[in-house]
Amino acid sequence: MEKSKMKTGSQVRLKALPLEFYARETKLVARELLGKILYRSKNGVVTGGIITETEAYLGTRDSACHTYGGRRTERVASMYKNGGHAYVYFIYGMHFCFNVVTRDETKPEAVLIRALEPMEGSGVMRRRRGFSEGKPDRDLCSGPAKLCEAMAIDRSIDGLSLIGRTIWISEGSFQARPASKIVISKRVGVDYALRPAGRPARDWPLRFRLGPGML
Repeated sequence: MEKSKMKTGSQVRLKALPLEFYARETKLVARELLGKILYRSKNGVVTGGIITETEAYLGTRDSACHTYGGRRTERVASMYKNGGHAYVYFIYGMHFCFNVVTRDETKPEAVLIRALEPMEGSGVMRRRRGFSEGKPDRDLCSGPAKLCEAMAIDRSIDGLSLIGRTIWISEGSFQARPASKIVISKRVGVDYALRPAGRPARDWPLRFRLGPGML
């Protein structure tokens, strides 16, 4: 799939981004993922959405990151893979979050995909999320746990290559994005990240969103 266009059903999807895309500085990857398309294939059914919000996590030096201080557990093993793999974790005993591993195996960093604009298979997503008639599609993937439920992403995805046939990211149609149209702010839910002293990680501007009118 990574060498040519892929056809599934009535849709023709662009090839997966090359591994080289992910083996770069994490903040840059987080910004450049905006407008790209995340696809998930399960039991022959493909769903997809445009990435509209991301957060960068900077590994061992970032007290908001799961690998801060060199932490290395079974849960975070996928973050020690080379860039271009999935890292999926389970939180609050009920939700999954999907991350894209960046850099290389010596720098366990990742980008959290926080939100998508549904593009393909919205009917399937609605059923997975139990949406009632009349509830807008824009709410399907408006948060990291929501998009995982809608896209059927769970720990079975953890550690998979992003150039395979289960989950992948392709170029979108929204590549001309003026920097002024990207909203940059602090990350969500990391108030516990109080280190380093003087410039705690909780205040780092590592959340990136497509601004109004970008889609």
